[in-house]
Amino acid sequence: MFDEAQSDPTLSKDAYQTLEARLRVALLKAQYSRLERADRALLVVVAGIDGAGKGAAINLLNEWMDPRHIKTMAFGPPEADELERPPMWRYWNALPAKGRTGIVFGSWYVPLLREAARKKPRQRRIEAHAEAIRRFEAVLAAEGVQIVKLWYHLSAQAQADRTRRLLSSPETAWQVTPADRKVQKKYHRLCDAGRVAISLTDDAHAPWTIIPSADERLRAVRGSEAVLAALRRRSAPRVAAWLAGPPPKPARPALRLDQIDYRARLDKDNYESALGLLQGRLAEAARSDAFRQRSLVLVFEGQDAAGKGGTIRRVTHALDARQYDINPISVPAPYELARPYLWRFWRRLPRLGRIAIFDRSWYGRVLVERVEGLARPAEWRRAYAEINDFEHQLTSHGIIVLKFWLALTPDVQLERFRQRQQSPFKHFKITDDDWRNRKKWREYAAATNAMLAHTDSAPAPWHVVPSNDKRYARVQVLRHIVDTLENSL
Repeated sequence: MFDEAQSDPTLSKDAYQTLEARLRVALLKAQYSRLERADRALLVVVAGIDGAGKGAAINLLNEWMDPRHIKTMAFGPPEADELERPPMWRYWNALPAKGRTGIVFGSWYVPLLREAARKKPRQRRIEAHAEAIRRFEAVLAAEGVQIVKLWYHLSAQAQADRTRRLLSSPETAWQVTPADRKVQKKYHRLCDAGRVAISLTDDAHAPWTIIPSADERLRAVRGSEAVLAALRRRSAPRVAAWLAGPPPKPARPALRLDQIDYRARLDKDNYESALGLLQGRLAEAARSDAFRQRSLVLVFEGQDAAGKGGTIRRVTHALDARQYDINPISVPAPYELARPYLWRFWRRLPRLGRIAIFDRSWYGRVLVERVEGLARPAEWRRAYAEINDFEHQLTSHGIIVLKFWLALTPDVQLERFRQRQQSPFKHFKITDDDWRNRKKWREYAAATNAMLAHTDSAPAPWHVVPSNDKRYARVQVLRHIVDTLENSL
């Protein structure tokens, strides 16, 4: 794998000058063409042996291209706000828009490489890290992010010589990091770690390219050629179907809308007493010391006029307004459409001790986008696995995820639509889209049943709540939230 790079090949000055002139023009042309098409983003992942000149190579690449359209990201140890979210959160946040290029140092490969470079690597952890990486890159690739991964490599002697040369002058000594100085003691382990990482994560949609790095001219040319080839590639690589993974084990037998008891009712007196009691318990749980080490994600979905807004208000009545964020999800903005579908939801994940409430959510892809033809069949079918993986990352990090489907019957929906039309306080709630969606009741019911079957899991369960009676629905939602918090804290 590293044979050529460890032989430390070189490139003559004359050959380099000829190639440099051609590459600079070609890179700029390809970069502007990509910007004009704005169909995919390019993500360049930089890794390799410390002291191989990765920083110098990327600085040169920024000089040869237009740096205004390149975002270079260097990730160090996670900071406080990053530690409070799942590990991939900071990488999702930094994704470039379609047409632009992102260059990543200190990427999602760091934990894998560190584990593989241990004196006694733990194979299970290596495999877990590799699987998480492959799923992450598969989601990005399927959503229009082109990934090219560059591994900068050189022999142990060449690395030592380069480090000595840089240290010999005050003008270049600053380029040498503490990690560069330590390479010699564990060079072979670092090479083995690289082999493991590359062999486990080299996919057609996210390929590795090994860059010989002892000679700075050859290093510059090979890296630039890899980026140029990626920029010129028009067709998106196919993502292997198996990366989607199997659906999660259902939390219970498959839920269906036609199995709900819509007759459930709660009289006003019982409602008031139950509501006050549950809100008090929620207030206590959300303000407890134990909850400061957890966070909560509440997802509200349901048919139009099912009472999501009113239910959310009864939940937030028990909370400190400084503790939660309500995220009303509607048609994505242009800057959101320029990034992978889940990007706008990753960005809104709560910190420890906080609550994120989603009034509609990432499930729009398998509901409205599916029924209205806004997502291609391949996109919404793939989304079940992507959503399951997303929620798995949340719950594995300790985030409590509760999902509610508020269900009502067509006759009750029609009654509420008419009430909204006649009320000066609710008239704004009824739109032409609501009436149009009503005509596709069966299509939406089929999409909902499929969603419940594919995405109901024990760590992130669906709670289907009959909402013909709003009082009953509100109390049931609060009860599920309170019981879950009290049992989890």
